[in-house]
Amino acid sequence: MSRGLNKVMIIGNVGREPELRFTSAGKPVTSFSVAASRRWTDSRGQRREETEWFNVVAWGNLAEICVELLDKGRQVYVEGRLQTRSWKNEQGRRQYRTDVVAGEITILDRRAAGFADDRVEAGHDDEDDMDTPVPLHSQD
Repeated sequence: MSRGLNKVMIIGNVGREPELRFTSAGKPVTSFSVAASRRWTDSRGQRREETEWFNVVAWGNLAEICVELLDKGRQVYVEGRLQTRSWKNEQGRRQYRTDVVAGEITILDRRAAGFADDRVEAGHDDEDDMDTPVPLHSQD
């Protein structure tokens, strides 16, 4: 019997503020978008850029942490799986949406280590700690 693999890894910037909701059973769920860009030089020497947008969903404890720590523009690493949902719209047509269901989120930018702007926390004499990623894990 063969095993399948459904794993997604994205590094990008939060595109909209995380939105916290609760299911009818009271389970927290947060959704937000992440923009991942790639840059290259085409055959004519022109610099090009392309941005792909991802819908991210986090459940449970991770959902609540995302609302507390993530803001629009923060750089994050998201690891999870793809899930496609379908429904019928008001006209009876089938609609589809693919989300990244997050299992782990790591904040990558400088603010992640608890520093405001470019200030260094008292007691630190070097800047090595300022780039320490802050991992957030799903406990579900």
